[in-house]
Amino acid sequence: MGAIHTMAENNTTAGNQPAYMEMVNFIASGPSTHTVAAYHPSPAAQQRASELVEKDKTSSLSDAERSELDGYVELEHLMRMAKARAREILAGLD
Repeated sequence: MGAIHTMAENNTTAGNQPAYMEMVNFIASGPSTHTVAAYHPSPAAQQRASELVEKDKTSSLSDAERSELDGYVELEHLMRMAKARAREILAGLD
Protein backbone atom coordinates (compact mmCIF):
# COMPACT_ATOMS: atom_id res chain seq x y z
CA MET A 1 0.00 0.00 0.00
CA GLY A 2 2.98 2.32 0.39
CA ALA A 3 3.34 2.47 -3.39
CA ILE A 4 -0.24 3.65 -3.65
CA HIS A 5 0.38 6.56 -1.34
CA THR A 6 3.69 7.43 -3.00
CA MET A 7 2.03 7.51 -6.42
CA ALA A 8 -0.91 9.47 -5.04
CA GLU A 9 1.23 12.06 -3.30
CA ASN A 10 3.16 12.69 -6.51
CA ASN A 11 0.00 13.40 -8.52
CA THR A 12 -2.02 15.84 -6.44
CA THR A 13 -2.01 19.55 -5.81
CA ALA A 14 1.78 19.59 -5.32
CA GLY A 15 2.14 18.95 -9.06
CA ASN A 16 -0.47 21.62 -9.88
CA GLN A 17 -2.90 18.94 -11.02
CA PRO A 18 -6.47 18.66 -9.79
CA ALA A 19 -6.86 16.36 -6.78
CA TYR A 20 -8.97 13.94 -8.81
CA MET A 21 -6.06 13.24 -11.17
CA GLU A 22 -4.54 10.95 -8.56
CA MET A 23 -7.58 8.67 -8.95
CA VAL A 24 -7.33 8.85 -12.73
CA ASN A 25 -3.65 7.92 -12.55
CA PHE A 26 -4.43 5.09 -10.12
CA ILE A 27 -7.07 3.62 -12.44
CA ALA A 28 -4.78 4.00 -15.46
CA SER A 29 -2.02 2.09 -13.69
CA GLY A 30 -4.01 -1.15 -13.96
CA PRO A 31 -4.25 -1.95 -10.26
CA SER A 32 -4.95 -5.45 -8.95
CA THR A 33 -8.23 -6.27 -7.24
CA HIS A 34 -6.45 -6.21 -3.87
CA THR A 35 -4.98 -2.79 -4.61
CA VAL A 36 -8.37 -1.37 -5.64
CA ALA A 37 -9.96 -2.67 -2.44
CA ALA A 38 -7.20 -1.03 -0.35
CA TYR A 39 -7.06 2.31 -2.20
CA HIS A 40 -7.39 5.58 -0.29
CA PRO A 41 -6.78 9.07 -1.66
CA SER A 42 -3.62 10.70 -0.36
CA PRO A 43 -3.89 13.15 2.54
CA ALA A 44 -3.06 15.96 0.09
CA ALA A 45 -5.96 15.02 -2.21
CA GLN A 46 -8.33 14.63 0.73
CA GLN A 47 -7.27 18.02 2.06
CA ARG A 48 -7.77 19.69 -1.32
CA ALA A 49 -11.24 18.18 -1.70
CA SER A 50 -12.14 19.32 1.83
CA GLU A 51 -10.91 22.83 1.04
CA LEU A 52 -13.07 22.97 -2.08
CA VAL A 53 -16.15 21.69 -0.23
CA GLU A 54 -15.63 24.22 2.57
CA LYS A 55 -15.11 27.09 0.13
CA ASP A 56 -18.25 26.02 -1.73
CA LYS A 57 -20.21 26.27 1.53
CA THR A 58 -18.81 29.63 2.63
CA SER A 59 -18.26 31.50 -0.65
CA SER A 60 -18.28 30.79 -4.35
CA LEU A 61 -15.94 28.61 -6.34
CA SER A 62 -14.27 29.75 -9.52
CA ASP A 63 -15.18 27.83 -12.67
CA ALA A 64 -11.88 25.92 -12.43
CA GLU A 65 -12.49 25.06 -8.77
CA ARG A 66 -16.06 23.95 -9.54
CA SER A 67 -14.77 21.72 -12.31
CA GLU A 68 -12.11 20.26 -10.02
CA LEU A 69 -14.62 19.55 -7.25
CA ASP A 70 -17.14 18.03 -9.66
CA GLY A 71 -14.45 15.77 -11.13
CA TYR A 72 -13.35 14.67 -7.68
CA VAL A 73 -16.92 13.88 -6.59
CA GLU A 74 -17.62 11.86 -9.74
CA LEU A 75 -14.42 9.85 -9.44
CA GLU A 76 -14.90 9.34 -5.70
CA HIS A 77 -18.28 7.76 -6.46
CA LEU A 78 -16.70 5.55 -9.13
CA MET A 79 -13.93 4.48 -6.74
CA ARG A 80 -16.46 3.59 -4.03
CA MET A 81 -18.29 1.35 -6.49
CA ALA A 82 -15.03 -0.19 -7.72
CA LYS A 83 -13.86 -0.85 -4.16
CA ALA A 84 -17.18 -2.49 -3.28
CA ARG A 85 -16.99 -4.69 -6.37
CA ALA A 86 -13.35 -5.57 -5.64
CA ARG A 87 -14.32 -6.67 -2.14
CA GLU A 88 -17.10 -8.85 -3.58
CA ILE A 89 -14.63 -10.48 -5.96
CA LEU A 90 -12.12 -11.06 -3.19
CA ALA A 91 -14.83 -12.60 -1.01
CA GLY A 92 -15.84 -14.93 -3.85
CA LEU A 93 -19.23 -13.29 -4.29
CA ASP A 94 -18.86 -12.63 -8.02
